[in-house]
Amino acid sequence: MPTPPSTREPLPVVLAGARGHGRSHLLNIHRLERLGLVRLAGVCELRPLDAAELDGIGEPAQSDDFEALLAATGAKLAVLSTPIQTHTDMTLAAARHGADILLEKPPAPSYAEFRRMADGVAAAGRACQIGFQSLGSHAVPAIRGLIADGAIGEVRGVGAAGAWVRDEAYFRRAPWAGRRRLGGLDVVDGALTNPLAHAVATALALAGTTRAEDVTGIETELYHAHAIESDDTSAVRVTTTAGLPVTVAATLCAETNGEPYVVVHGTRGRVTFWYREDRILLQRAGRGPEEIVYGRTDLLENLLAHVTDGAGLLVPPDATGAFMRVVEAVRTAPDPLPMDAAHWRTAPGGEDATAGRRIVTGVEAFVDASAEQLRLYSELGAPWTAPAPAEVR
Repeated sequence: MPTPPSTREPLPVVLAGARGHGRSHLLNIHRLERLGLVRLAGVCELRPLDAAELDGIGEPAQSDDFEALLAATGAKLAVLSTPIQTHTDMTLAAARHGADILLEKPPAPSYAEFRRMADGVAAAGRACQIGFQSLGSHAVPAIRGLIADGAIGEVRGVGAAGAWVRDEAYFRRAPWAGRRRLGGLDVVDGALTNPLAHAVATALALAGTTRAEDVTGIETELYHAHAIESDDTSAVRVTTTAGLPVTVAATLCAETNGEPYVVVHGTRGRVTFWYREDRILLQRAGRGPEEIVYGRTDLLENLLAHVTDGAGLLVPPDATGAFMRVVEAVRTAPDPLPMDAAHWRTAPGGEDATAGRRIVTGVEAFVDASAEQLRLYSELGAPWTAPAPAEVR
């Protein structure tokens, strides 16, 4: 926790992207504002927030010009929840203006852009926290401790599974949604790189594979049932320098929303981590199962503690290098293959009556089997798959 507000002025914050997922950042900033830790100085949106959207929050400066807003407000912190393809330039702009940054995941649409961002922030002497909230869970160091203590024996591999429901309106919510490229720029939206990116990052973290150089090989299988460019049903297997396989199977075409999870497989047990709930299940030989729920450190609060008191950053850019290797593998892989209509059916969507959704038959079972067996869809015999995965080394 940063130093109490009685001894320090609250730091001015600018939020870029305050609608959609950005609203959660708006509310979190307001929470920290009530604690006297920060002050919401500005909001950058293409269309200003109206009175209803700001009800109870205050009257921050508003502009669609991010750099002008940074200059006018003297912001010391910038929270970026903007389209993926804007991340690098906006992060570097914030760093030039002397602000430390909380950047939403994925940090960049390509490894080259990621390096440009991370190197530029470091050269400017600023801090950047990448918004993988699951890595703020206290369960992560607890699981690492269990592994180090040999509680589940020798680790054989890590599997992750995520089965969510997303309808057509989800892919229409923004011009970049469901796209691999837009206007000549990489976007690399997709199940693995955006909505279920936490599953990828968390699985890699629990495998001790966070830096780019910890990765020796990546295999991808990318498919889509919806009429989009990007993948909505995909799997990846990362090989690490320690020789461990890390697999992640994801879909946005499930029958119902499931709670995504990561499983660490050991020779004498396993740990299952439902990362959105900060909950683990420890199963080991000779003992009964143990379920534990942990707390979580907010990433903006941690960034604030880093800036004011020198606390270590939980998710600095280099701690997401391995994740960005996965993004790069997805980016450079052949375009996702469309599934034959025989493998999916349509169903009503959410609140938008005009939006349907597509359900891939039996996909949840394949997602779970991948996490259990550390295998890709094609190796499990999923009927929509091509014979062999693409591999990037």
